[in-house]
Amino acid sequence: MTRRVGMLIGLLCVGGSLLTACSSGSASSSTTTTAPATTSTRSPAPSTTSAPATTTTTGSGGPTQCATATLTASVYGSSGAAGTIETTVALTSSAATACTLAGYPGLQMLSSTGALLPTNVVRGGSYQFTTMAPTSVTVAPGQAVYFNMGYSDVPSGAQTSCPSSATLHVTPPNSYTSVSLSAQLSPCDNGSITVSPVFAGTGAAANTRAPA
Repeated sequence: MTRRVGMLIGLLCVGGSLLTACSSGSASSSTTTTAPATTSTRSPAPSTTSAPATTTTTGSGGPTQCATATLTASVYGSSGAAGTIETTVALTSSAATACTLAGYPGLQMLSSTGALLPTNVVRGGSYQFTTMAPTSVTVAPGQAVYFNMGYSDVPSGAQTSCPSSATLHVTPPNSYTSVSLSAQLSPCDNGSITVSPVFAGTGAAANTRAPA
């Protein structure tokens, strides 16, 4: 009986349908198939080269302000009456192209030793030759723009005399540097000098210059 059972099992093991059942008593082996690792090569991002930024300055097309270095100052004319001194100063341009000036100049008196003297600049004031309205003046190469000065040379109060300058520093309108000229001024009242705005040497404002 036992022999028959063994033969029956052997026959059944031959059948392909029960082949797996026959190996149930032995150690099972499994095969794992691993997909080969893949290397992803990413192309570098294209480099972008930007052109350097450029700054374009668009001018108005008109003349620029006269540079102080291109101006030469000189006394154009002077006169006096009833204790009032009138003086006209010319600012002559040596620039290669036309330039403009507009407004009031600044002043500083110096002594013969170069010491600063009290200088009090009054814009416009009440003199007829200093009260014109400021305008923009275009100065051609080699030409001049003018301004007038007026002051009293009569001592007042406790004053017995008024300091006298040997040199005058003139700061053109809207500038921070000055030009020098020889000028003997003796303004009283703590060095008070009334100035006009700059004006052209021709036209309606020309007759406001102090006489030569």
